[in-house]
Amino acid sequence: MSVRRTLVRPSAGRPATGRREHLTPEETEQRAHLLRLLSLLFQYPDAELAAARPALAAAAAALPDSPAAHELSAFTAWFAVQPADKLESHYVEVFDLRRKSSLYLTYYLHGDTRRRGMALLTLARTYRAAGWDADGGELPDHLPVVLEFAALAGPGAGEAPLRRHRRGLELIHHALSDVRSPYHRLTAALLSLLPPATPADLAAVALLAAEGPPAEDVGLDPYSGAGFAPPGTFVPPPQAPPTLMPPLTSPKDPETRR
Repeated sequence: MSVRRTLVRPSAGRPATGRREHLTPEETEQRAHLLRLLSLLFQYPDAELAAARPALAAAAAALPDSPAAHELSAFTAWFAVQPADKLESHYVEVFDLRRKSSLYLTYYLHGDTRRRGMALLTLARTYRAAGWDADGGELPDHLPVVLEFAALAGPGAGEAPLRRHRRGLELIHHALSDVRSPYHRLTAALLSLLPPATPADLAAVALLAAEGPPAEDVGLDPYSGAGFAPPGTFVPPPQAPPTLMPPLTSPKDPETRR
């Protein structure tokens, strides 16, 4: 059974903007729009999100040409025509039933250790310090939440959590590509916005894929009183056997990239 995900909704507070100097205000706005689209598309495809598919596809098509825009257009072309029940079951399979493509980013850096609990607290405090409260019922390291904060707070401080968890994002991308999930388009789009992976990053991702993140037989006690779900509701279950998805094709993308 899937844990239903609500849309991320910003609070009335307005976060500070951390804009990099080489981006114009127009470029910063376009980047925020792209990140907000990614935030929505990475969320559970419930009835509300399914009903918004035409608008999401139109928004992706209107983006200025870029590698990220190309990937978003290819994904929304697939997303727009799938039966709603197929979208839901595929989302559950790739994100809820596979450790290597869980959307909870601190898991890849800290595993099931006390350090993860502290990392979750730090992330939640970062949001509050910026004047934003992610009150959609998800943990603060859930990728759609992190993306929404990046869109609101800007390329500097707002995107810092994404840069910090780049290796985890790389592992998610490889896991989605391995099972030919169209969601690998979204991770490809996101990674194209971040600094390129270094050789050390790639080596760490390979090690993480082979051995998994750190583990210790404890709960996330430092975070248990922060008003979020208890640990048992979000620790990803063991990896499921791979199920290859049919290749993704679209008018704009004649060949499927893995």
